[in-house]
Amino acid sequence: MAIKVVSGTIPFKSKGFDDIIDITVFVKEFVEKNKLLEGQLLVFINGSTAAVSTIEYEPGLLQDLPAMLEKIAPMHQHYHHDETWHDGNGYAHLRSTLIGPSFTVPVTDGRLLLGTWQQIILIDFDNSPRNRNVFLQFVGDVAEEE
Repeated sequence: MAIKVVSGTIPFKSKGFDDIIDITVFVKEFVEKNKLLEGQLLVFINGSTAAVSTIEYEPGLLQDLPAMLEKIAPMHQHYHHDETWHDGNGYAHLRSTLIGPSFTVPVTDGRLLLGTWQQIILIDFDNSPRNRNVFLQFVGDVAEEE
């Protein structure tokens, strides 16, 4: 087996306003389709008003996460960013900074090394619907073509 780099992009449409999208199945399909065996998978969202992370994707936490972020970076608070761009999304930039644009998931035996209740999520904090692209990049062993 040879160490390879495999990259791909998965498009999503979001509603904005703390829209939390479970993208786990799409990431798993990327791993399976590309026959990724052992290595590291980077999950990255480009843009400064969205983030990617993991969560137990269940109704309670889908309410708790936005409620927590509203306490930390309230939507209707004054932000200097809004003075500069007049787009009213200063809160979205701060929320995405807190969670971050990327993380790495180990791949072992051709599977994502996620916990039983751990799903991969895309969170769009912006103040309008958006088209988003999640970038995936794997470095590691890939099954040989037959």
